[in-house]
Amino acid sequence: MIEPVALKDFFLTFFSAAMVIMAGALYALLFAYSRVRARPRLMPLAYAAYICLVASVLVLATVANLFATGFWTIIVALMLVGYLLAPHAIWHLCVGTHAHEHADEESRSFRQQS
Repeated sequence: MIEPVALKDFFLTFFSAAMVIMAGALYALLFAYSRVRARPRLMPLAYAAYICLVASVLVLATVANLFATGFWTIIVALMLVGYLLAPHAIWHLCVGTHAHEHADEESRSFRQQS
């Protein structure tokens, strides 16, 4: 069973949990903005936000005693991998889904010009 968070670590738990949310949102936002607006210079900032996310998750998992068992260690690792890969997968899914729409629009406009 997981040990409860010590009262002395409450603020650190609260702050690191908030940072997980903020850094994850910032990573997704910067990643999407970099891709949508074709600004690859923002991608390093997105990955810097991901590094902040990793640090926050590690602090939270340590303070919340999640590294005490192998099960929760695997859950934390899977979460970090998911946070890293999800924006990439969503981006490729959106591009693949909307590529068909753009092809239809281009063929319609080509036929109208002819």
